[in-house]
Amino acid sequence: MSADPNCIFCKIVAGQIPSKKVHEDEQVLAFHDIHPWAPVHVLIIPKLHIATLADVGPEHDALLGHMLGLAPRLMKQLGVTNGFRTLINTGPDGLQEVYHLHMHVMGGPRPWSKG
Repeated sequence: MSADPNCIFCKIVAGQIPSKKVHEDEQVLAFHDIHPWAPVHVLIIPKLHIATLADVGPEHDALLGHMLGLAPRLMKQLGVTNGFRTLINTGPDGLQEVYHLHMHVMGGPRPWSKG
């Protein structure tokens, strides 16, 4: 599996940096965001290092479907019952801060601190 030794999310996948995991399988890792915008805010990241959504190709279709399909199951598991938001920031103009593809999944009672 491809990894970037300087990427914080690759280090989380490798277990070099701790995270509060909510799901892990062969393809992805999901964990609580350390700066949540909502009462429930998790990140779903591929274990494969892909810098941005703009870098995916047809070979990643199943991975992206897996990530998106996992989101509602995690929200239900975490007690979110009244809807949630998914967000993928892409590139500098898309306000991406960590250059490892990741999906924010946020839910819980409003108001939220952001978003």
